[in-house]
Amino acid sequence: MSGSSAIPLAAGVVTFITWGLLPIYFKAMAEALPTEIVAHRIVWAALLVAGFVVLTGRWARTAALLGRPRVLLGLAASAALLGINWLVFVWAVNNDRVLETSLGYFINPLVNVALGVAVLGEKLTPVRWAAVGLATAGVAIMATGSGVLPWVALVLAFSFGLYGLMRKILPADPVGGLLVETAMLAPASIAYIVWLAVAGEGSFLVKSIALDAMLLATGVATAVPITLFVIAARGLPLATLGLIQYLSPSTTFLLGVFLYHEPLTGASIATFALVWAGLALYSFDLLRKR
Repeated sequence: MSGSSAIPLAAGVVTFITWGLLPIYFKAMAEALPTEIVAHRIVWAALLVAGFVVLTGRWARTAALLGRPRVLLGLAASAALLGINWLVFVWAVNNDRVLETSLGYFINPLVNVALGVAVLGEKLTPVRWAAVGLATAGVAIMATGSGVLPWVALVLAFSFGLYGLMRKILPADPVGGLLVETAMLAPASIAYIVWLAVAGEGSFLVKSIALDAMLLATGVATAVPITLFVIAARGLPLATLGLIQYLSPSTTFLLGVFLYHEPLTGASIATFALVWAGLALYSFDLLRKR
């Protein structure tokens, strides 16, 4: 492996493992409401990303986005998708649905494929059609076997898939775009944090120093992996990035089964098996084309 690819690869591995371990972090803040956790995550991430933009000389390029109404409208939509994704993820983790979040991010790459066909007019090989079909069958089995549609997994998969699609077609660099997105969400988040404090329902500066520190550090837990992801995305082939991204849901799956002892029903086992088979087909086709 060349030195030029070793750093992006390391950045990618650290990013996806970090994202996979996030349930541990969010469960440690279970005293706080999921909405409060996400509000703090938005505010502190916005501040950290703003500092990063200034330090790396990206401010002028980011500020130029403010003069492009269509781009701002698109970033407002992507910000809403990001907020939904974060809120559902934190809610699910703190309501003992870690395995369903894992399923969502296993499905996500295949959702990306489907969105590419539906929105961008991309053509699929028969192997990739089969991969999407297997994932769809898996979701159908879970819905019929448990009697409940796995809405957490589907919301996570589609919100992140649509977010990725929006960011793909918008002419905004990853870091600058993230700053605009979090800045758009920050005023409502600050107002919500203040409202919780006034109503006596907030946790920040009330329950414990440890919880305060973890709420403050949500910005770091958000901004650092995304920065590393940008490094990985720019320095690695798409096929390599697509394969190592499975480290994240795989890590979360192991946490759900072995650390949090969430039940694996027959329907969920069949669902994961079909989704994994779909991902194996997709990865095979990706590598074959490389």
